[in-house]
Amino acid sequence: MNWLAVAILGFVTLERLLELVIARTNTARLVAKGAREHGASHYPAIVAVHAAWLITLWLLATGRPIDPFWLAMFAMLLIARFWVIATLGPRWTTRIIVHPDAPLVRKGPYRFLNHPNYWVVIGEIAVLPLVFGLIYVALLFSLLNAAVLWVRIGAENAALRR
Repeated sequence: MNWLAVAILGFVTLERLLELVIARTNTARLVAKGAREHGASHYPAIVAVHAAWLITLWLLATGRPIDPFWLAMFAMLLIARFWVIATLGPRWTTRIIVHPDAPLVRKGPYRFLNHPNYWVVIGEIAVLPLVFGLIYVALLFSLLNAAVLWVRIGAENAALRR
């Protein structure tokens, strides 16, 4: 067992669980202020893809060597993730929650990209398996992620146009 691999996966797992707590808190606060959820029907598929990705990594990666280049790339993606979350602050959730009176965010990474969080997720889904040399895991989950993001981004764009 590679203890660095376990530490990396442990960090990512704890970070994702903390994000779920933050997202749930923010969702409840936004809904209490009149925001509505959109596209809820696809949310279980997103959760399933992300959970399966992490479980697969726990099953396959803990005994594998670490590629320093891909680890550095993943660290940069984490910084981008934290930038997105910090920029949205109390509006950041894992669901599509829109308040009809709230303006679109146009600061932070949103100055440069539409949906920067999804760009980060695309990178993370592909790069973390590559840290462990698991190319086929990167490919498989990138395809699954692309499928759920296709639905997700369509639903989010429709909600934001309203």
